Amino acid sequence: MSHLQGEARARFVRQMFGRIASRYDLLNRIMTLGRDQGWRREAVRRLELPANGIVLDLGAGTGDLAFEALRQRPESLVVAADFTPEMIAVGRRRPGGDRIRWIIADALQLPFGDGVFDGVVSGFLLRNVGDVQRALTEQYRVLRPPRRGRDGGRIVSLETTPPKRGLLRPLINFHFHQVIPRLGAWISGDPEAYRYLPSTTEGFVTAEALLARMAAVGFKAAGFVRRMFGTVAIHWAQRVGRATPAREVPQR
Repeated sequence: MSHLQGEARARFVRQMFGRIASRYDLLNRIMTLGRDQGWRREAVRRLELPANGIVLDLGAGTGDLAFEALRQRPESLVVAADFTPEMIAVGRRRPGGDRIRWIIADALQLPFGDGVFDGVVSGFLLRNVGDVQRALTEQYRVLRPPRRGRDGGRIVSLETTPPKRGLLRPLINFHFHQVIPRLGAWISGDPEAYRYLPSTTEGFVTAEALLARMAAVGFKAAGFVRRMFGTVAIHWAQRVGRATPAREVPQR
């Protein structure tokens, strides 16, 4: 599965998430010991949404970040976009789902005009896209640019990141390669999906490299924090002007 590229990769990812949509949230809670909910609260806080803001939860899945945005800013207009119809269907049925605008969309080609959103937030999206730089460029494009004394819109990405070497590395590897696949197979009935998901963490860029990729697109005022023994990172950055062509950036 790791060798797939382009449309073949997109099709594999879409079908995989479609198969596990009904159990996805439950497994997230179990695999993170419930910590993912706290990370989502922090991610939305770091958006620093203005009053009556417009926010995009990209790669929304069943809408955890979208619902959190409404909890923190009830007056906001929240759009949840994902390219897996089964995930969107689960999200629509959740209590309060009618307060969110649900859209099936590809993160590499967003169906929105320039400068629409005050904030774009994503959770565990970027490791699954075929072109991280293009996804970041699209998010930059749809963010509101600075105007009339107001700062530009903000991006926040909640994402897994390869853990640093250390005493906990063997325990983390055991969790990724033994615990998660077994839990996934038991609860979702789809062992392939929960072999794929840990592999995307190890194959993804480091937190430092992702920060460099954001800068290459044109984001400023960027930073990140690590969580969960260094296996999760929350990045944030701000739009300051037009999107710039992507430069060559670190791969790891």
